[in-house]
Amino acid sequence: MKYYIIAGEASGDLHGANLMKALYKQDTKAEIRFWGGDLMKAVGGNLVVHYKERAFMGFYEVFTNLRKILGMLSFCKKDIEAFQPDVIILIDNSGFNLPIAKWAKQKGFRTNYYISPQVWASRSSRVKKIQRDVDMMNVILPFEKAFYAKHNYKVNFVGHPLIDAIADRKQVDEVEFRKTFNLGNKKIIALLPGSRKQEITKMLSVMLSLVDDFKAYQFVIAGAPSQDYAFYQQFIKSNNVCFVANKTYDLLSISYAALVASGTATLETALFKVPQVVCYKGSTISYQIAKRIITLKFISLVNLIMDKEVVTELIQHNFTKKSLKKELDKILEETHREQLFLDYYELEQLLGGKGASEKAAKLIVEALK
Repeated sequence: MKYYIIAGEASGDLHGANLMKALYKQDTKAEIRFWGGDLMKAVGGNLVVHYKERAFMGFYEVFTNLRKILGMLSFCKKDIEAFQPDVIILIDNSGFNLPIAKWAKQKGFRTNYYISPQVWASRSSRVKKIQRDVDMMNVILPFEKAFYAKHNYKVNFVGHPLIDAIADRKQVDEVEFRKTFNLGNKKIIALLPGSRKQEITKMLSVMLSLVDDFKAYQFVIAGAPSQDYAFYQQFIKSNNVCFVANKTYDLLSISYAALVASGTATLETALFKVPQVVCYKGSTISYQIAKRIITLKFISLVNLIMDKEVVTELIQHNFTKKSLKKELDKILEETHREQLFLDYYELEQLLGGKGASEKAAKLIVEALK
């Protein structure tokens, strides 16, 4: 069978790579062509466009890059027609993938969505478009199945692929890891400021402003695979800051606490049982638009899944040095940490155990048969 997969940003690349591995197991003759990143490329298939070429964050940023995005949509459609896949698999990335789904359905291609767009967060009217344009939806968050059921759309809950990604990783030798990256012996505070230049620019300086107030700890920036060290250098003003590129899981596995940009990384940090403060700051225009259309009580996946405030969220104007210092102090306290660990354990139980990628791949292949 021929599969055309479209994923965006680092998390989509990770989940796309695991899905590809599972597809190759289910279908040994699979031909895969994809939009994604280095992790998907390492699995096999043919990379069409890297996600770094279309990493736009926020409504304003998308608007100002609209011509480039429209050009990519046009190119993607032509590439799909040339490849003639048996199924198109869309991974999250709704701004790009929903228009592709609409076009694909009109052209008679089979469509499968793996990792739902966040229609439960805003503009739930998009569910009607999904029902019309998507033949099968495989979701990874436990509350999504109930959400879609309210809209009379049956979806498959396959569990969360991060469970597998974390469980199957090679265990790190902490002594060797610290030696390799000159981390010393202090307890580590990991900084995860996101993967896009826009979000890193907005958040990393505030995170690093705490370094002199916590000299007993070693601050370590988790470098995103999409960015070079040279970009991060402009923000580093202290000798008590280290940098580790493309080793986020290894870093989290030995970290004592973390400051994390809102997104998939908040869930990853929780699954590594690391106490965290969730941070978000976007452009003023994008934030004002988002505030008016997003109807959720929380922005982090941890709190959304648990349906309560497990981790503190510092959003936009509340994301300041003063507030961040206060919350970091809190997650370094033993009593607060113990409660977080209990909540993290409950969170993991809700995510459905191992095998998400295999379940999704099996459903996709069986539907084609």
